[in-house]
Amino acid sequence: QVQLVESGGGLVQSGGSLRLSCAASGFIFGTTAIKWYRQAPGKERELVVTITTIGTGIGYADSVKGRFTVSRDDPKNTAYLEMNYLKPEDTAVYYCSARQLRLGVFVDYWGQGTQVTVSA
Repeated sequence: QVQLVESGGGLVQSGGSLRLSCAASGFIFGTTAIKWYRQAPGKERELVVTITTIGTGIGYADSVKGRFTVSRDDPKNTAYLEMNYLKPEDTAVYYCSARQLRLGVFVDYWGQGTQVTVSA
């Protein structure tokens, strides 16, 4: 079955860096775009960035442009989100997501999320 597992979150000071990973299984990773989302307390889930099947990051949220970089390693079935110059407002649970076609219907799969906390 499809499984997405995020890791790499934690507590970091403002200005610091973290690298999140999204390990995928149960589908053909190399032909699937991966999306990174985040959800801060009391706020709606926000799309951070999408990485295409050719490894291009598209649609970076304005709030992370120039600070976050998405990448993927297809042989490892893993996507990454490199986060630099972190700010307290980046505090959120970060999720990766993959869309699959199942019986003619697109289904979005999600990981369990990884908490990122940025202290001032």
